[in-house]
Amino acid sequence: MNKIKIGIPRALYYYEYGILYKKFFEKLNFDVVVSPKTNIDIFNKGNLLAVDEMCLPMKIFLGHVNYLKDKCDYIIIPRIDNYGISNQTCTNFLSLYDICNNLFDINILNYNIDYSNNVDEIDGFLKMANKFNIDSFKALSTYEKVKEEVEKENKKNIILNRKKLKDKNTKILILSHSYNLYDDLIGKPIIKFLEKENIKVIFPNVAEEEILLDEAKKISKDLYWKTSKKLVGALSYLTNKVDGVIFLTSFPCALDSLAFELAMRKTKLPYLNLVVDNLNGFAGIETRLESFVDILRREIYV
Repeated sequence: MNKIKIGIPRALYYYEYGILYKKFFEKLNFDVVVSPKTNIDIFNKGNLLAVDEMCLPMKIFLGHVNYLKDKCDYIIIPRIDNYGISNQTCTNFLSLYDICNNLFDINILNYNIDYSNNVDEIDGFLKMANKFNIDSFKALSTYEKVKEEVEKENKKNIILNRKKLKDKNTKILILSHSYNLYDDLIGKPIIKFLEKENIKVIFPNVAEEEILLDEAKKISKDLYWKTSKKLVGALSYLTNKVDGVIFLTSFPCALDSLAFELAMRKTKLPYLNLVVDNLNGFAGIETRLESFVDILRREIYV
């Protein structure tokens, strides 16, 4: 008997939940299909399906769903509203389920996260498992084991990231949402360029979530987007530990337009504000990166 295939789009929530999804369903004896790294074809397909007002990551997400539509039985598309009343998520992402349900003839495996109404992550994973008549005890046990594995890996990554702070080379913090930072067409080219320039690239995951959320209060006590608070919290945490910061955002991100503006006004670090609105070329971004690196090195060594 063929196993049920669960599709995971390599975009948006993938960079927070992708490994958790994959391990969870594989341990429950499902086949898991992850869409490939973002490429121009995936982006172009998503761009054709999107409306102009959508941000670049949403367009990329549609391209990944389009890739998976004929390759699996279900595609995971969650609705993540909030992690508490003061830890909201992007309202645009809440529409992903409805957008994909109208655009594609697919079976969507969805769940809600709404902590303000007592619906948490565990509830979501149990709901997905229950759809396939998997015993709740088995699903919960599997979730807890996988969650522990993922958290251990996250802690290792935090330690490795912090170790780079001891390096004598120029250190630059890149502040960006994970779906921008680790995407092969948005953030990866920037990281590769900086590394070729012998820059130590510091990622926002420099401390545990609770620490970053607390640090964010030093920049703003009024931010209520969880991901934005973690990013500005990383900036506060690293103020005296890095030589400069790059704010990387994708047009037209409402969260970043407010949170990053606050952070840029309050930071004393040299910074570069990069707004990516298309994927037509890297030359313009490369020129700005070169100039920023040159300025930092002059400030450090002159």
